[in-house]
Amino acid sequence: MPIVKIEKQNWESGLNTLRQTYGLCGPVEDKEYHYFKDLGDAELPDFGCLNTRLSAKGIVYPQSEDMFEYTLDETQDDHHIMKDVQKDYSPRAVLGIRPCDAKAVELVKLNFDTTDYKDPYWLKAWERTTFVGLACDNPCSSCFCTTAGCGPYHQEGLDILLVDNDDHYLAQILTEKGDRFIETAGWNTTNVEGESLIEERKAAAEAKITSHVSTENLRGADTMALHSADIWEDISFSCINCGTCTFVCPTCWCFDIQDEVHGKKGKRMRNWDSCMFPIFTIHTTGHNPRDTKLQRVRQRFMHKLKYFVDKYDQGIMCVGCGRCVTQCPVNIDIRRVCEIMNNLSAPDACAV
Repeated sequence: MPIVKIEKQNWESGLNTLRQTYGLCGPVEDKEYHYFKDLGDAELPDFGCLNTRLSAKGIVYPQSEDMFEYTLDETQDDHHIMKDVQKDYSPRAVLGIRPCDAKAVELVKLNFDTTDYKDPYWLKAWERTTFVGLACDNPCSSCFCTTAGCGPYHQEGLDILLVDNDDHYLAQILTEKGDRFIETAGWNTTNVEGESLIEERKAAAEAKITSHVSTENLRGADTMALHSADIWEDISFSCINCGTCTFVCPTCWCFDIQDEVHGKKGKRMRNWDSCMFPIFTIHTTGHNPRDTKLQRVRQRFMHKLKYFVDKYDQGIMCVGCGRCVTQCPVNIDIRRVCEIMNNLSAPDACAV
């Protein structure tokens, strides 16, 4: 994988050149938080943030997305006919995505790109996007990515990995999309020998991560034993079903489809949904198979730490970004839950 050097003094001019071909988005500060957003003509991504409040998931998978539009005006020939909403699928690049968020996109892809079903909205958005990652040299205290199948220099899901090195970036080109991005920018780059430096920086960054989870017993665990264990009352006790954990999580993919009508114009959209919401599983009959918060909390953690593990054999449905840990208003900690479930799943654990 080639590594090129990008002088920081040339960074802005290269981005301006890229704007002629790519839509650019990246982290921008808004009050005390950072968010990913489309960058304006003269706007630069802010690489100074440790982590964005929300993940970069919304770049490929918007929180609200129009799918179809229609008219109820019966004087029109096409009334009551669903029409695709026209979308822009021209090339786009997300700058400064952290390796954990990029890995999360790959995990979400398992749901939207299957043998039996391929979601056209998600896949077209993913195909148009070039992922330019920024290595994480100073992980947050709540990060546990190295034991969640990821890491501060992880490359999976990225087209380019940028390493901040004083007055320049080292750009490790990982895919053809990444190569086209660098070429289009016109940074006058030359290949450099940076493998050893990147490996040293990677080891130093990983050594700073002090938070960990244990997952080695989850795949072999008895699903029904975990489901019926007496741990869930204690784990769910403080939950207020606000859904914060699912909205900040980069790997949560649940959505709802709704119609909105204004006058005689209507549209059908999909919106992020949450398994934490009381009405998430309610049937048209009024029956709700998960009508208590214990059942909803149990579903969240069983899905991420057991069902997903068994179905996809891709590790846990978590990349260790720590957002749900820091933003849960009642301090429910996925690290603690994972530890409890893993200990219960140990071969020599007492029967539950």
